[in-house]
Amino acid sequence: MRLLRIFWNPRERRLRMLWRLLGQLVILALLTVLLTLLVALVIGLTSSIPQGELLGMELLAPSLMLTSTLITTAATLASVWVAGRLLDRRPFAAFGFHLSRRWWQDCAFGLVLGALLMTGVFLVEWAAGWITVEGFFRTGSSEQPFALAFLTPLVLFVCVGIYEETLSRGYLLRNLSEGFHLSWVGRRAAILAAWLISSIIFGVLHALNPNASLVSTLNLIIAGLFLGLGYVLTGELALPIGLHITWNLFQGNIYGFPVSGVVFDQATVIAIVQGGPDWVTGGVFGPEAGLVGLLATVVGGALTVAWVRRRQGGLMFDPSLARPPQRDTLSG
Repeated sequence: MRLLRIFWNPRERRLRMLWRLLGQLVILALLTVLLTLLVALVIGLTSSIPQGELLGMELLAPSLMLTSTLITTAATLASVWVAGRLLDRRPFAAFGFHLSRRWWQDCAFGLVLGALLMTGVFLVEWAAGWITVEGFFRTGSSEQPFALAFLTPLVLFVCVGIYEETLSRGYLLRNLSEGFHLSWVGRRAAILAAWLISSIIFGVLHALNPNASLVSTLNLIIAGLFLGLGYVLTGELALPIGLHITWNLFQGNIYGFPVSGVVFDQATVIAIVQGGPDWVTGGVFGPEAGLVGLLATVVGGALTVAWVRRRQGGLMFDPSLARPPQRDTLSG
């Protein structure tokens, strides 16, 4: 019986936090493999490209990268839904998707905020003489219309914003908050610890990106705190998702910066050559590894706090993040 308590919470009648998190990752991996095999089968049956050549194509080709991102997004949302029903014993909406009018307004604010912050980064570097504008509305191929080329990164970054926030904040942060909320740990301290740990994990995962460094990893941990701020204050993913989408899109395909070490140059509204000191601009990793990107997250955090305070009439961590499902939900 004592051994069982390591895995099972009898009061909540579900697995404990660590096993829920591991279970969701297993479900995610299985669904990703299943969907990848299914898509590969469909492509193999419908494509005229020989299978050997298909498997040898560049992984980062835009069409394959977009397909991979769509698979990851579908697998992530499905895994959180399944884990929510089977392991967490709560509906999918409870992970930050109560799609009300206020939800969409917060999402719109996040979209505008991400665009304004990256515009500020561009203007600061341009005014300092660290950016040379080489052209406008550039595509990787002169034969492809710009609008069509731009559609790929647009869809890609919408997907990235949704699935990364669903995983990092919606599922991970909420489960950590519940798991840390013990008899001797207050709800506020539990949410704070979960917010910090989930942000550290977010930053460390990006350490695998091209051109990553210790500085870029530390800055992305702070960016994780920034992205999670709207979630811990509202309990909803609207603001983080909107912010994440336009932060990446404007960084990579409006202003031509690298995005977390990856260059998305198949369609760029402004084509640039970047100079200046790497410790300020972020160099080949992009603004997220530089002082200017760090300052943007600080300003964005202040604006997020001001928005939430105005909307809610005050500031506090959303207590539902550290609250297990109610008995009626558990038995439903």
